[in-house]
Amino acid sequence: MRAVLCSRFDGIDSLELGELAEPVPGPQEVLIDVHVAALSFMDTLMVAGRYQMKPSLPFVPGSDVAGIVLAVGDGVRHVRAGQRVACSHWYGGMAERMVAPGSSVVVLPDGVGMEVGATVRYAYGTAHYALVERANLCGGETVFVSGAAGGVGLAAVDLARHAGAVVIAGTSSASRGDVASQQGADHVIDYTREPVRDRLLELTAGRGVDVFFDNVGGALFGTVSRTMAWGGRVLPIGFTSGEIPNLAMNLPLLKNYSVVGCFWGPWAAREPLRARAADEELVAAVAGGPLRPRIADVLAVSSFAEGLQRLAQREVMGRLVLRVKS
Repeated sequence: MRAVLCSRFDGIDSLELGELAEPVPGPQEVLIDVHVAALSFMDTLMVAGRYQMKPSLPFVPGSDVAGIVLAVGDGVRHVRAGQRVACSHWYGGMAERMVAPGSSVVVLPDGVGMEVGATVRYAYGTAHYALVERANLCGGETVFVSGAAGGVGLAAVDLARHAGAVVIAGTSSASRGDVASQQGADHVIDYTREPVRDRLLELTAGRGVDVFFDNVGGALFGTVSRTMAWGGRVLPIGFTSGEIPNLAMNLPLLKNYSVVGCFWGPWAAREPLRARAADEELVAAVAGGPLRPRIADVLAVSSFAEGLQRLAQREVMGRLVLRVKS
């Protein structure tokens, strides 16, 4: 089968299209005929050896796909051959066939196309786990989302809006702010041009932020950590700034706020039934209309390097999708 191959951890330029043997599903696994694969910032880190985990070389990058079930391994009961599904795994997606853990596979409702379906599980799964499972977000609370125009950021804006929160989107440009507004953000702060602390206090009438959904890290984290509301929750999601921040522990002490880990992938592996229930809830909400994933562009699989470079250079607003099957 044709696949994008990473043979060494030298980044995007070292990737190449090649041929691999057809994978075979084992117990509790599903073999998928991949139609589309959604790219993520995580992919750019993984092929450079900069992610929290390093697959054995060579490997196929790509975490999110949608396609048709070809076969299921022993013990898989909730999907069957011929069904349209989406799934995500740490890697394996940029190929004509993918084997994924059965627990990561969700049936796509009739109203959800493959291109949209491939974008839901990782981005919306991460945002749902953080906001609902970990932060227990309530309607009327204020959420500040940094990196709000990226795939996970827009999913967080969408879910927080749907939950009835007041959503403040933090972005690095006016055009990104426009996209976040279109996704449902009530307010936008361009943190390259505006005083973030002053604006957050102004927008919250001085009380601060209830939930901080942080995709960026770096200096921005330090600023917002000083504008949290009493009893707030800080959700570290990622560090697209390239800098993992530190936190002065007197700040959560004085405001009684919490720092809550939100690593969705390992949670989904540890809690497969709860994760699948969340997946089914999310794709149903996409089919029904309340949730609105944004696809920035659809590229041919041969343009995988272009797509990954655009992600690495922070040029993408929403999700990029590769069309694997014509």
